[in-house]
Order: sequence, then C-alpha cells, then structure tokens
Amino acid sequence: MPQLPESRTPAPEGVLARALLPATLLVLLGASGCVTSRVEETKNAATGIAGDESVVILATSYHQGNKTESGFLDCVNDELDGGRNGLNVYPGEKFRDELFPWFEPRTMPQDIEALPELLARPGVAERITARGVRYLVWVKGSTERTSGGGGMSCAASTVGGGCFGLVWWENNGSYEATVWDLKRAEHSGAVSTDVHGTSMVPAIILPLPFIARTQTAACNGLGRELRQFITQEGPS
Repeated sequence: MPQLPESRTPAPEGVLARALLPATLLVLLGASGCVTSRVEETKNAATGIAGDESVVILATSYHQGNKTESGFLDCVNDELDGGRNGLNVYPGEKFRDELFPWFEPRTMPQDIEALPELLARPGVAERITARGVRYLVWVKGSTERTSGGGGMSCAASTVGGGCFGLVWWENNGSYEATVWDLKRAEHSGAVSTDVHGTSMVPAIILPLPFIARTQTAACNGLGRELRQFITQEGPS
C-alpha cells in the first residue's frame, strides 16, 4: 500500500513571529537614523604640505572639561592622521603647553591680523619652526538637539511585558575649520560642514533604536575635506 505523504499542521502565527523576531532585530538594530550633510570650502591662497611639516588643531572656544568639543577634535585629528595619505598631526594640548602662554584662551590670537605680531615675539616663531608645525587649524562649532517628540509606555506583568510608542529627536551639527599658514603668516581659507540627523526609537514590545550619528558624520566630512584642502597646492 503506498505511503501517504506526512501531513504537517501550519505553525501558529505567534510561533512564527517569535521565530523570526531575533533575525528581524539584528537587521533593525544594525540600521541607523537619517543623516544629511553639506560640506563647503573657501580657499584664499595656495596650500600644500611637505613630509616633515605638520598640522595642529585647536578649538577657538576651548573650555576645560568640555568633553563634547574635545571628542570632536580628537575625531578630526584621527580623520586627518589616518589612512595612506594621512597628515602629520601635532597634538593640540602639547602645542599649547610648549607655546605657553601664547595659545591659551585669554592670550591666543583672535584673528589672522594678530598672527604677525605674535610670531614677532621672542622665541615664538622659533618654537613653532622647531616642531615643524605649518598649519594651525581653528575649529569652532557644536552639535545640538533642535527638536523632538513622541512618547512611549511600558508595562510588565507575570506573563510578560513590553513597550509601545515612538520617540524621535533631531540634531544639528555645524562646524567650521579656519586654516592659518604659520610659515607664510596668512589665512589660507576655511572648511565648514552642516549636518542634520533624525533619530527615532519605535517600540512594539521591544524598543528598536535608529540613532543618527550626527557628530560623527560632521567629523568625517570635515576631516576629509580639510585633508584635501591642505594637500591640494592650488586654489580650489
């Protein structure tokens, strides 16, 4: 007697949902929020850098303990210093200490017109030359939360729990890097970036974060453009 094919009862929808949930979470958790960015540059003079010359990056609005600004500067340093075509980046804090007190917040030059006077002070130009620093890059800007909304409620019971709702927020990052050529005592130009990021956390049982890395995107864009700005010899 021929054997009938084995019949299989379709799995309940709840079982299928629980089976697919881990894979779905892996996909969703790997996603990120929406980020849009714009990078611009203004070049006033030809640049270029030799193999034994370096760049130092300082914050124009430096404050002790400002972790956000310090972290952004570290990121830009890494972006300039990394890769096959990386630049020599002189540590900013070390530069401030070795040129004390001329680059402290209260005594640092506020504009390019003050640079020749500073370089004329006894020992300043010699110390800069001895360290091979060709370009001084002043960075200013910040990333701020501009708006947000939504809501989420969570509950727990003896048989389980979960959350339901949607929370969202928007961040804007705006930064500018002004480049001074210490060798020629001139303003070479500036690079700026504006980044907008939208993050959200929807929740149906479990919260699923979609985070926009606004500050990281601003750092990457500014760093790449700044490296190109310095290494390209002619005006852009």
